[in-house]
Amino acid sequence: MGTIVKVSGPLVVAAGMQDANMFDVVGVSDQGLIGEILEMRGDLASIQVYEETAGLGPGEPVVTSGAPLSVELGPGLIGTMYDGIQRPLEAIRAMVGSNITRGIRVHGLDRTKMWAFEPAVQAGEPVEAGDVIGTVQETVIVLHKIMVPYGVSGIVKEIKKGEFTVKDTVCVVERENGEIVPVTMMQKWPVRRGRPYREKLSPEMPLLTGQRVIDTLFPIAKGGVGAVPGPFGSGKTVVQHQLAKWAETDIVVYIGCGERGNEMTDVLMEFPELKDPKSGEPLMKRIVLIANTSDMPVAGREASIYTGITIAEYFRDMGYSVALMADSTSRWAEALREMSGRLEEMPGEEGYPAYLSSRLAQFYERAGRVIALGKEGREGTLTAIGAVSPPGGDISEPVSQATLRIVKVFWGLDSALAYRRHFPAVNWLTSYSLYSDKMDRWFAEQVHRDFPAMRALTLKLLQEEAELNEIVQLVGVEALSDQDRIKLEASKSIREDYLHQNAFHDVDTYSSKEKQYMLLKLILSYYHLSIAAADKGADFNSLAALPVRESIGRFKYVEESNTAQVYASIERELSDSIHALVNTGGEEE
Repeated sequence: MGTIVKVSGPLVVAAGMQDANMFDVVGVSDQGLIGEILEMRGDLASIQVYEETAGLGPGEPVVTSGAPLSVELGPGLIGTMYDGIQRPLEAIRAMVGSNITRGIRVHGLDRTKMWAFEPAVQAGEPVEAGDVIGTVQETVIVLHKIMVPYGVSGIVKEIKKGEFTVKDTVCVVERENGEIVPVTMMQKWPVRRGRPYREKLSPEMPLLTGQRVIDTLFPIAKGGVGAVPGPFGSGKTVVQHQLAKWAETDIVVYIGCGERGNEMTDVLMEFPELKDPKSGEPLMKRIVLIANTSDMPVAGREASIYTGITIAEYFRDMGYSVALMADSTSRWAEALREMSGRLEEMPGEEGYPAYLSSRLAQFYERAGRVIALGKEGREGTLTAIGAVSPPGGDISEPVSQATLRIVKVFWGLDSALAYRRHFPAVNWLTSYSLYSDKMDRWFAEQVHRDFPAMRALTLKLLQEEAELNEIVQLVGVEALSDQDRIKLEASKSIREDYLHQNAFHDVDTYSSKEKQYMLLKLILSYYHLSIAAADKGADFNSLAALPVRESIGRFKYVEESNTAQVYASIERELSDSIHALVNTGGEEE
């Protein structure tokens, strides 16, 4: 046991800690505040405390647990809202009210709730780490697979069926040396260590989100990593909410890391009312929420990222597709900066610690598409998407730049687009996806063989529009050729009808890959047919004023069940309208 010799905000220095280890969890003072050792110098331990330290003073005791910060993994995770160190907030509120009391300790998993365990193996079968020994129907959507803990292998001596708590023994494994190992439905795992897997695979399949600008222009792979940087008010949180709601994943882990409390309130109010598009059940039945808002202790903010990704890895190991949303990594980096400053470490750029890049890399590297441990060879994916909040929207600052060196998808949000009410405010001229070339083959096979070429043409038109707009500002639009003016009209349609998407519209909030193809096909058909008609002498003003353009713009509000029929109708109307213009022009000549 040690004693406090210094208190500096969330940093506490204790002497007499020679028996402790780096990253051990400790109890600070008689109140038992939870802390974690960050640095050891002789018998002096520097501890970051995950709770308010006001009132602490020298001489108070510090007791080490001898174990690193770990999370409890098992049935009961789904639908629960935790703080940064996996204390369930609903259970805390039931115990002490709306405010978190200092020193309160609550188990991450409910020890009293009974779960129906269904065995998947029989006595006498050999098992190894990662093998599924049974299942629990945790929610209507999620079948929780109980796996043999890491480091355990042998012969199943006994396995039970029935209702048990997470601490009850459901299986007994006998090792080769005769040692008996009881297996419960709960595992513990240190948050700063990635969970092991058998093999890491290359991401080859897109994570479809139902957001047109993302799926079409800047897709992210299942098992990929992406960043959403943008200034205040540009829609980072709404983008992450949309991804959490609509992305084609089995499990979502949403981390509110240092953001405003009202944003987590929005999540709590919205998500229970939303229906999962696949099952029709409430979306909360496949979501884990972690909240460490800006008014909560800064050290817990640093831990929340690791808590979230460890839970995500656990579900990945079951063979599920998991999406992790971190909002935002900038606040996490600010917590690192504050603790680094209090530790009196040599500061790097803008005061951030020199190890900022390596810590970000360690976090994002835990994403991926893997073959999990166990004989079954389950394939799971973990996709990590981090919001970045650069001060003043300046992405040249260290957190944004360090993130861009790691991630392969950059959805750059633009305040100018947001002010024009264009959402999602993803800037198509600065954003990119390094997965798009790999995804082209999938889109060609699963959507349409023309889709990759259509995507390339769309990006080309948007780029040419930016160049033409510079000319227009100098000499006016009348100086352009009809072909260039048609390009501007087509690009305007791409921006306003395709890339603009209303997150609060019942139909437009989600767009299937088939509907995305049809809408983009209509816009590009208008472009191709108009260019051909202009070459034959059709009047540009007549082409720009065609009534069918209104129908194309309204297509995104068509119900998914009617898209094929409406698409065919608009396509006929478009073709007939432009042919009529060409024929009329020919007769007049």
